[in-house]
Amino acid sequence: MRIGLLTEGGYPYVSGDARLWCDRLVRGLAQHEFDVYALSRSEHQEDEGWTPLSPNVRRVRTAPLWMAEDDGVALGRRARRRFSECFGELAAVLCGASTGSGASTGSGASTPEADRFANALYGLAELAREEGGLAGALRSEVAVRALERACRAPGAHRAAREARVPDLLAVAAHLERALRPLSLDWYEDDGLGAVDLCHAASGGPAALPGLLARHFTGVPLLVTEYGVRLRTHYLTAPDAPPAVRSLLAVFHGRLAAEAYGRAEVVTAGNTHARRWQERCGADRDRLRTIYPGMDARPYAEVGESAECADPDALVWVGRVEPAKDLVSLLHAFAEIRKQEPRTRLRIVGAPTGAEGAAYLAHCRALAAHLFPDEAEGPHAAGHNPVSFEEVGGPELPALADAYASGAVTVLSSVVEGFPIGLAEAMLCGRATVSTDVGAVVEVIGGTGLVVPPRNPRALAEACVALLRDPERRERLGAAARARALELFTVEQNIEAFHSIYLEIVSRAPVRRDVLDAAGGPLPFAVPAEARVPVSWAAPTAPTAPTAPTAPTSGRAARGAPGWAGDGPVRATTPVPAPERAR
Repeated sequence: MRIGLLTEGGYPYVSGDARLWCDRLVRGLAQHEFDVYALSRSEHQEDEGWTPLSPNVRRVRTAPLWMAEDDGVALGRRARRRFSECFGELAAVLCGASTGSGASTGSGASTPEADRFANALYGLAELAREEGGLAGALRSEVAVRALERACRAPGAHRAAREARVPDLLAVAAHLERALRPLSLDWYEDDGLGAVDLCHAASGGPAALPGLLARHFTGVPLLVTEYGVRLRTHYLTAPDAPPAVRSLLAVFHGRLAAEAYGRAEVVTAGNTHARRWQERCGADRDRLRTIYPGMDARPYAEVGESAECADPDALVWVGRVEPAKDLVSLLHAFAEIRKQEPRTRLRIVGAPTGAEGAAYLAHCRALAAHLFPDEAEGPHAAGHNPVSFEEVGGPELPALADAYASGAVTVLSSVVEGFPIGLAEAMLCGRATVSTDVGAVVEVIGGTGLVVPPRNPRALAEACVALLRDPERRERLGAAARARALELFTVEQNIEAFHSIYLEIVSRAPVRRDVLDAAGGPLPFAVPAEARVPVSWAAPTAPTAPTAPTAPTSGRAARGAPGWAGDGPVRATTPVPAPERAR
């Protein structure tokens, strides 16, 4: 089959999110073809280039989210009125106001507000497809004034009513950026209309092209989230004005609910993310949990050996940032040293960004204050029991060496999604002590010790208990490795997605009239039963077929599946070269 893989700030870029996961998925399903549609986040990301592509990647099309590409089209009077109605309806939904504008597009969403949001969204997409000029219209004064009218309309919620002009400009700019995928030329018969399935590698902007492909061509959609984008939005920009945060939270919430409602299947990387998806509107019957796939081979040698470089060492591995709460870990280590003076703490990781670098400097200063350099005698050099290291040096050439350097691996985070570092430690057969955040308990499953977050005393007690009991460490480490090999390997991840691909394509196939090079139809390209209009709901009793009617372009006959009325698609062979959206 042919898969349209949709990414935002991810694969195939070298610095992309979930790059390894997407690459392993594509290479693991070598029997299928992949078309990659990638939205880039910055010019720097584009300049860094792509990761080497698998041979089964047929084409790559990219578009920037970091800048607007205006098509130079100026909307006429009728098109401007159409834009004002659609964008005004979208703004009214965000502000909680009630209006009577907007024509129905046949949305099947479950609530009136969701219907209105979908009508406005697809109305803007149809305008961009038929007339062009949407990018310029979204940046125009018309859009800002429509947003202002919605905020001042009766029924608008309090935060919207309090929005000032700078707030409206900020919201309008964010909406223009988020809606840039509506102006792309990806949704024609030679683009996403030619694939059998769209797979969005994340929610938010990555799922928007899949929604439009489903709307225009009926291609089924699969949404995968290892970190819920809506949750990420709630946690970012805490210093933004309340009106801006409120309006954008409604927008992202409606977009997430629309993606969850239209997708055939929604997959989560853990139960923690799945609960978020369900609370945000995902149908429980369409949800699946598929754990991230990790390559177990680099950890095999360490995992199969119970020995460690230092039985008195604790190891922390990860990105250095405030969410990892290394301050609590250092205070816990001070308690550990009072009971086990020989213990060492190895903090292995690099900072991310300026905030991470500042946090690392703070942690170094705190370690120097809590643990002055110690020396065994008056003529010996002192050393600090806390070391800050990075993978790639002479002592820790590989990530597996970092986990092998200690007896217990510690995770002290206050915020965590799927704890990749914890799963890596389990593959290495290491006993773990973790804080109860995110999906930690789900990943550990009884093979390690779990303590409350921001509790240095509890963290210290758990670490001391394992340091003093080598046999218990060995039992927990062996159980942890067995669990990780069963649940968190690349093989199980690829097999799970392959099964879902087959399930979706068999349940919601895209039927097309395929034409040959001369323009004539290929005989037997579509089975005859695809044209029989019957009731496609689960029947309670046999029913007689109704008389067939001639479907219009893009519309199915009444009672027939959506794909039965699709227009013909000319068979083409896409050139496997990178393309840039207009």
